[in-house]
Amino acid sequence: MASAGVASALAAIDATSNQQTKAQLYNELLPKIVSSSSSPTLSQDLIAFLESILSENVSIIASRPLLDAFINALRELPAPAKIEVGQHAIQALQSRSTSVEEQDSLIREILADAYEAQEEYLAAAKVLQGIHLDSSQRLISDGAKVRMWIRIVRLYLEEDDPTSAEGFLKKIKNLPSKIQDPELKLHFQLSQARIFDARRRFLDASQEYLNVSLATGVEEGDRLQALSAAICCAVLAPAGPQRSRMLSRLYKDDRSSSLQEYSILEKIFRDHLLSPEEVKAFGTKLAPHQLAQTADGSTVLDKAVIEHNLLAASRLYENINVVNLASILGLEASGDLTAGERAEAYAARMVEQGRLEGKIDQIAGVIYFNSGIDGVGPTDTEGKSLRIWDAGVQHLADDVEKVAAAIMDDFPEFAAAHEQAEPR
Repeated sequence: MASAGVASALAAIDATSNQQTKAQLYNELLPKIVSSSSSPTLSQDLIAFLESILSENVSIIASRPLLDAFINALRELPAPAKIEVGQHAIQALQSRSTSVEEQDSLIREILADAYEAQEEYLAAAKVLQGIHLDSSQRLISDGAKVRMWIRIVRLYLEEDDPTSAEGFLKKIKNLPSKIQDPELKLHFQLSQARIFDARRRFLDASQEYLNVSLATGVEEGDRLQALSAAICCAVLAPAGPQRSRMLSRLYKDDRSSSLQEYSILEKIFRDHLLSPEEVKAFGTKLAPHQLAQTADGSTVLDKAVIEHNLLAASRLYENINVVNLASILGLEASGDLTAGERAEAYAARMVEQGRLEGKIDQIAGVIYFNSGIDGVGPTDTEGKSLRIWDAGVQHLADDVEKVAAAIMDDFPEFAAAHEQAEPR
């Protein structure tokens, strides 16, 4: 309930019949209400003031400038008061929505700022959704629409709601004109990356984060943060050729060596086995959704590491028993499956998806890896080690012969003297 002084003043203004005099009295009263910002009745006083200027006793022509003054006063209030007064204001304006759309949108933005300051991101997003961006009453540019939609997207992402965020991101994609503002384009790319990340489309997320890290006009610290996110997503992506190409790009980026994630990036790029200690240390840097459990009970990180170590094992072994492979991968029995059966299931899925070359002998319980060596011959596993050895010796002999020939060409006197000095 409004204070007695404000209620009395509003009643006196309401009794005045002259619209010009009314407007003047309202403009004199509003600063007095706001000046008592410490008053416990401040919110109720402003609500009473708003109801009075929106009443039938005040003409629409007179109420609009008064409403504008009210909005300016609302901006100066503390967040809790903004929320209490702003909520009432947007409800009060619903009956006049067509004639005060501009004022309604301004109040909603102020209210969203207050919600955001209180970390009530979902409430802020819903308030902004109520703004009529396709209204025939006022012309809104595509740039202004994109800016509002990106803000809503970011609010939903803060609330870990990628589904709602993606719905507004699609509105931006469906605009006939492309985003021209570099800042908006950057926010769009970052929002797209965060949505891919939240939906566990880690390869796509890594690419988008990398694009952000390479964008111009971004502070160096933010660029390195985006690059760090790109590396984390690449590590979490399913093992395979596409991931290998992404890891190669990140590993060859000169900035990567300055990041904490570089050590695990290097090991994964070089197909080295990852130890549990390294994985645990890396896991402390990940977001909660990146550590979420999958259908089989393992986390996203666990699955990524198991698949990577399986791929690394295929570089070390021609064939391996599924029980020994399970030991290397750190797998244990789960439910009705033994550790060996779990290792076999991981390998079978990767072979089926084309992310690992090999074959499985289920009767013998052995997995045969088929990595292939360029210039060595067929990719079957029989005799592969011998062919690799032969090829290595041949390459070494060729290199030695080339070096000797180069020395003889560039230093003929030295070569002749060396030949004469050799014992017979």
